[in-house]
Amino acid sequence: MKTYEFLGQKYTLVEEKEDCFSKTLMEEKMTDYFLPFDYIFGDYAGDKLRLKGFYEKNHPNVKPYNNIKMLEKYKKDYCAYGAKTFLLKKQK
Repeated sequence: MKTYEFLGQKYTLVEEKEDCFSKTLMEEKMTDYFLPFDYIFGDYAGDKLRLKGFYEKNHPNVKPYNNIKMLEKYKKDYCAYGAKTFLLKKQK
């Protein structure tokens, strides 16, 4: 698994579909908004990268819509069928 650093925080690439992860695009899209999240999920819609943050189930800020356990449902409901996706996990 590869490790990357964005805004001073290290992340491990734990899942990638179709070799779609781009460090350059992540550097462009990454903001401090995503720093509190345990995971950052990326998907491509119309060749544009979209990001969403998720928390571990025991995180104090977890809600049903940002619980990592709901990732598969999120993919099904909000991502195009067969979309290129990746998942980064924050290193603690």
